[in-house]
Amino acid sequence: MIAYRAMVDVPREVVQYLARLLAAERRARGTRSGTRALTCFYQALLVLVWFRKGEDATLLGAGFGVSRATAYRYLAEGVTVLAEQAQDLHTPLRRVADDGWSYVILDGKLFDCDRLTETTLNVKQETIDAWYSGKHRDFGANIQAVMRPDGLPVWTSDAMPGHLHDLTCARQQGVTAALHWSAAELDLPALADSGYEGAGHGIKTPVKQPADGHRLDVDNRAFNRLLRGLRWQGERGFAILIGRWKALRHTTASPRRIGGIVAAALHLTHFEYKYLPGTC
Repeated sequence: MIAYRAMVDVPREVVQYLARLLAAERRARGTRSGTRALTCFYQALLVLVWFRKGEDATLLGAGFGVSRATAYRYLAEGVTVLAEQAQDLHTPLRRVADDGWSYVILDGKLFDCDRLTETTLNVKQETIDAWYSGKHRDFGANIQAVMRPDGLPVWTSDAMPGHLHDLTCARQQGVTAALHWSAAELDLPALADSGYEGAGHGIKTPVKQPADGHRLDVDNRAFNRLLRGLRWQGERGFAILIGRWKALRHTTASPRRIGGIVAAALHLTHFEYKYLPGTC
């Protein structure tokens, strides 16, 4: 292999913050000083290089002077300590309301992963690929997210198999129940696309075209236009995450781990946006 100099465009404060989380994890595990191949700082740097650039773990490990197995172990540990900072959905909803926002955006996305052999039964009792989305014609994990009106994502869900519908995932993850609560208790409704039709109280979706081919009533057309005008910027949330953290664009890890990887990327994003708990 040939070594070369490289740089990663993340603030040093992010590396130091992650290093402190890793140091706390080592203390909790009882890791003795001097027994690790990398210090907490360089382990944090390794993790952030992977998130930012999506580097191959073997080459990344070689660049830091550790084996492929050690690189994977360090990456998994970094993802875990970041994902553990995630909060229950009710907490970020309260914060959005306290910050003066009048609504949130609900959206779902398929995060691309390698082809899998896991199968399941569909509603017709036919065997299908569990992680294949017929809508997107790709394999991946369905992740639900709640965004502020300006597009900043405030919460992401665990991974669900890609064959499931957005509304099914939102219900099984308890997202719809939390949004019903926020609409009723915080006066904070959620805006969503037509994939969430029938989600219930407080989750606003577009009015669909009549099945008989007639044009929508003018009031319904105005409602749909207003909804699109309010929702479009909030749907930038996934673009913020994927644009900043290249590792989210495709994963070779188990798709069940994608939820933790996205939650870790969300926490890094909150640090950079100064949106961690207790910050302004």
